[in-house]
Amino acid sequence: MAEHARDLALARRVVSGDRGAFDGFFTQHFPRLYRFVLLRVERDADTAQDLCQQVLERAIRRLAAYRGEASLLTWLCQIARHEIADHWERHTRDRHRHVSYDQDDLLRHALESLEVEASASPEAQHEQRDLHLLVQSVLDHLPERYGDALEWKYVEGLAGEEIAARLGLTAEAAHSLLARARRAFKVEFEAVVQELEYER
Repeated sequence: MAEHARDLALARRVVSGDRGAFDGFFTQHFPRLYRFVLLRVERDADTAQDLCQQVLERAIRRLAAYRGEASLLTWLCQIARHEIADHWERHTRDRHRHVSYDQDDLLRHALESLEVEASASPEAQHEQRDLHLLVQSVLDHLPERYGDALEWKYVEGLAGEEIAARLGLTAEAAHSLLARARRAFKVEFEAVVQELEYER
């Protein structure tokens, strides 16, 4: 909480036009934000640099709304997740490439891990539970509607029309949201796996 209070004080100084506070804000948060983004754009340094710039520009415009309920870094990373998702959506659209659940073994295996088989060996159950925790963590970090939609479809087995009704969307809009959610999940999941491997 003390850290958040310091972050809130820094944010207020930046909003007031304090140049020194702005420089401190940038120096303190850009390196960690850059590392966060870099892992999620396949270590493309130029793309990470551009996205970080966009995140910081958007953050500065919104900084007056920051209330210190989370750390500034957490707040910046949430903005970054949206920018990254938009980046991959543009990338996919530009290349006319779509992630299909049926053709994506990583996504299938990850989402199916949410149900641990009682008949599996103790070792397999342990591995499944580890993967379950990882998958649940990724879902929790996605925009709320993305995580909910994926769980409803692939864990609860709801049809597209049922998901659309829960979200208050048309069937076409729900289908589009699910496609974006699958892409966002895949990017976030692979980034977490890469980060774990990098730390070993």
